[in-house]
Amino acid sequence: MSRSMRQILLMLLAIALTAPAMAQTTALTVPRNLSQLTDRSADIVRGTVISPRVEKHPELTGLNTVVVQMRIMETLKGQSRGTFTFRQYIWDIRAIAGAAGYRKGQDLLLMMIAPNEHGLSSPAGLEQGRFLIQRDRSGRELVVNGYGNARLFDGISQQLAQKRITLSPRSVNLVAQPRPGPIELADLTGLIRELVRGSE
Repeated sequence: MSRSMRQILLMLLAIALTAPAMAQTTALTVPRNLSQLTDRSADIVRGTVISPRVEKHPELTGLNTVVVQMRIMETLKGQSRGTFTFRQYIWDIRAIAGAAGYRKGQDLLLMMIAPNEHGLSSPAGLEQGRFLIQRDRSGRELVVNGYGNARLFDGISQQLAQKRITLSPRSVNLVAQPRPGPIELADLTGLIRELVRGSE
């Protein structure tokens, strides 16, 4: 097999393997609730973006990627401490100029899948697992994902009952009143911690 043919096959393989790692807004994804996103995540971290850098993949040189380095403020799942760095495939050429939506100084909560054999990762559920954190006028920290938190709690009560996971009263109230739009960061992180503990 010729070298060029091998490179083409490697690129096609990388695209197939990184389908979960495509986090541009035009990607079609299966709706996942918070319990499913938590289960799919290898690392769940809250932190500030230090630098997003667009570059070609070091091995699969035909692939555009963004390398994101974050300063971790809180780890909800996984062992990450200090800084957290990941490489995400950019499949939509329009997302290159904006580093696939990552910006220096952003305060994010990321639910990250484990890197594949090519070192590529992304938020679980793509934009569903990437939450932007902002403060309102009263100083409360609010969080919203790329889908406006729509369907974030759909079907979660039944899934938790099957897993025999018991939530705190505050988390029960959050899940029982699903509505799109920003929610308090403390409520979301509290619920995620309970889901992580329940799955251990």
